Amino acid sequence: MDTATSLGKKRFWVVVADEAKAIVYTQETKSGPLERLLALDNDSERKKTASLIADRGGRSFDSHGKHRHTLAREKADPHRHIAMQFAKNIAERVTGAIQSGECREFSLVAAPRFLGMLRDALAVAGNADPVLTIDKEVVSQEAIVIEKLLAAERQRAHL
Repeated sequence: MDTATSLGKKRFWVVVADEAKAIVYTQETKSGPLERLLALDNDSERKKTASLIADRGGRSFDSHGKHRHTLAREKADPHRHIAMQFAKNIAERVTGAIQSGECREFSLVAAPRFLGMLRDALAVAGNADPVLTIDKEVVSQEAIVIEKLLAAERQRAHL
């Protein structure tokens, strides 16, 4: 982050994310070009489930009879847990920037399967509401593609 350009300026943020990666862009104006501010990687999301689970689920007897069964189903999905932690990390960055005055307002572009987690995390972190929300997976796209997507959505929403 270039501190000379960010000091004293409230910028618009655009957070583009999925479970594995988030990129935060800034804009001088809502329709200005995107400048990459920072990227966050969730390396744990790329790991196989077996490497994320420390042990197997326990075993239990049925309430009637002598049969046993595994409790593995009752364990939380490790990928979901990691994605929720990543969403929390993103939300804390955004709310911190809003509280410090670095961010004026923000838009959120996230993969549909991750968007709900991110919204929940933002609500918990400080009730930060995005001005614009787009449910598309574009984290690997170039900034120009995201700019066009934002422009089209703002026009549709009359923002």
